[in-house]
Formats: sequence, C-alpha cells, structure tokens
Amino acid sequence: MGSLWSPEHYLITSRFAAEAHNGQTITGTDLPYLLHVSLVAMEVISTLALESGHDGDLAVRCALLHDVIEDTSITFDDVAGRYGSAVANGVQALTKNTQLPKEQQMGDSLWRIRAQPAEIWMVKLADRICNLQPPPAHWPIERVAAYRTEAQFILETLGEASPYLATATGENHELWSMSRSQKSGVRSQNTKNPSHKRIR
Repeated sequence: MGSLWSPEHYLITSRFAAEAHNGQTITGTDLPYLLHVSLVAMEVISTLALESGHDGDLAVRCALLHDVIEDTSITFDDVAGRYGSAVANGVQALTKNTQLPKEQQMGDSLWRIRAQPAEIWMVKLADRICNLQPPPAHWPIERVAAYRTEAQFILETLGEASPYLATATGENHELWSMSRSQKSGVRSQNTKNPSHKRIR
C-alpha cells in the first residue's frame, strides 16, 4: 500500500500556487508556470502510490509550493500561517539563498534539504526530474555539462529518500544527456522576459 494524501488539500494548495505564480510562464514557452508545479506534484503523487511510510500531505503541499518563496512575493510567514511550520520549513529549504555566490547556492540548499524530512528530499528529486527535459538550444556546452553534473550531485545527495524517484532521476538524466548531445550544434537566442521562469 502506498502513502495517503488529501485531494482536498491538493485543490486548496494548488489554487494558492496558481495565484502566487499568476502571470509567470515556463521559459521559452507561453505555458503557465503552474504546469511545472503540477508536474512536480504529479511525480510526487506517483511515488506516494508506490512507496509507503511517507507523509503524503507534506510531500504534495511542498511540491505545489516549492517555488513560491523563491520566485513570488509569498514569504515564509505567509506559508507558515496557511500551512504550518513543517510545510514552511520544507519550502524554505527548497529555496535557494540568493545572498550566496551562485556556485554555492545548490550545495547550501541541498544541505538544508537534508536537514528536513525525506518528503522534502522527494520534492527536490521530482523537481529535477521535471527539469530534465531537452535543454534550451542556446545553452553552451559548458552550461549543459554543469547542469548534468548538478543533477548527478542531487541524485547522490538525496536519492536514498525514494527508490522510485532516484531511478527516474537517473533515467531522465541519461535521456537529457543524449538529447543534448544530438543537438549540440544548434544555437538560438531567447528574448529575455521577466515573467518567464528559468530551468532550475
């Protein structure tokens, strides 16, 4: 038997996330950013159906809210007031500290995630799975290599939280690498739009 989660809580939290991310789109598309959030939640829900012993509501709520502190005007206190300290602490751990140099931000976030329950680890794995789609054609080879290395680092650091997500992360990592190698000669320019969300 898997881990239980509340559809009612999903709907309430999804609406809150939709309002918070309103107007934001996925980089390079006109698709609403809520699609990414929903896909991360879907990965988590798929895992909960297969693995027992997880706090399903904590995992699903943090999946839906994982970018609200980092990328919207929502604060830690806003999340804590609505969803409690466990959810707020999880979302905060999933939020990069932009006061640090960029090269230190991921390591710092992973260190803070590891101090949280396994459900927060699962959200980070699910987030990276959803981001391991074919990379933008304008990315230089060096950035692609760095992103691939970072994905492997996330897997090695957090993979023990969920066998299902660890396997999926590894598989998507390989597919992403193969797709980028086939398109390594393609380059294009992307017009910057502050409402477009980056690949993380």
